[in-house]
Amino acid sequence: MTVTLEMLGWNEALAAAFRALEHPEWYPARIIRETKINFTVIAKGKGDHDVVLSGKLWHDAATDADLPTVGDWVAVDPGKGDDLPVIRALLPRRNRFSRKVPGRSCAEQVIGANVDVVIVVTDPGSDYNLRRIERYLTLIRKCGARPLVLINKADTADPELLERCCREVAELGTEVYPVVALYRKGYPKLLRRVPKGTTITVVGSSGVGKSTLVNSLLGGEWLETGEVNEVTGKGRHTTVARELVVLPGGGVLIDNPGMREIRMWTDAETLRAEFADMSELASHCRFADCSHRKDAGCAIRAALESGLISPERYEHFLNLDAEIAELEKRAEKRRMTLERVTRREKRDILRNKHDRDEHRSNQNPHRQRY
Repeated sequence: MTVTLEMLGWNEALAAAFRALEHPEWYPARIIRETKINFTVIAKGKGDHDVVLSGKLWHDAATDADLPTVGDWVAVDPGKGDDLPVIRALLPRRNRFSRKVPGRSCAEQVIGANVDVVIVVTDPGSDYNLRRIERYLTLIRKCGARPLVLINKADTADPELLERCCREVAELGTEVYPVVALYRKGYPKLLRRVPKGTTITVVGSSGVGKSTLVNSLLGGEWLETGEVNEVTGKGRHTTVARELVVLPGGGVLIDNPGMREIRMWTDAETLRAEFADMSELASHCRFADCSHRKDAGCAIRAALESGLISPERYEHFLNLDAEIAELEKRAEKRRMTLERVTRREKRDILRNKHDRDEHRSNQNPHRQRY
């Protein structure tokens, strides 16, 4: 199959941004893989090949999230001789699907760039967790992609349990499909043939059928598949690195390692949009800074006690709110620290300049000083 730029998602907006660089010797490419050392890109007429990142791009990036990643479009300098081609510019991203990195850091981890559809894969068994699915949906909607939830292994699930899982997910306002990835059963039209130029990414825990789904989309055994450990209830990580692949129909897929933890990377505004019903209730609380736990006159707790909202949704809203508040607090602390460092560096630069001027003036007493 001959890969074209249009199959990879190239459009006029990207073409205009590339032309504006005014380097006709460079060529556009899309990143399909990244390692600690270099990147692999795919480009028209060149196939996939390794490239390196320019020092300027690396130094100009304020955070790791600003560095090129899988799914990004870049401008590549072919270089000379045996030198590897060099990424000279990152073309504008349409979006980026991110989570907070695991652990105590407040840093952002980009899961995929320029994504059209994010597919969340789960099963109706031990992996099913409505609150985790809700977290995924919050992050997907934050980046502007279309969410799609697949409940795999529908053929072996208890029918009543499967129906309940589908109903609960649908109540979150998203498309949900019970599927059997092993036999390509139940797939929506989008997945039966992903349209040319459309980028999808697949996320979910290990062992629930992600690799089976990817293999079915690619039409072959591209990835090893693994089952959930019967003792721990956790799956083996059958995908070990993030990678972009071109599908037979011309669409593009970004496969991700299984994620057992999905931490929030969003803000209070997005949370309010995702929990519009809770936000509406909060507007009727007696106090503007109500914590929604023990404060008198709390409309959300009143709705909980009257059965208008479930205890699970109530607790999930408070947990997410607290998680985002902590993330924003750490981010603000980091920003202030960086500002202090910047101010200190500026003082050092001015002080060094003053010392140099003093030195030059002492060497040349006739030099006028201002």
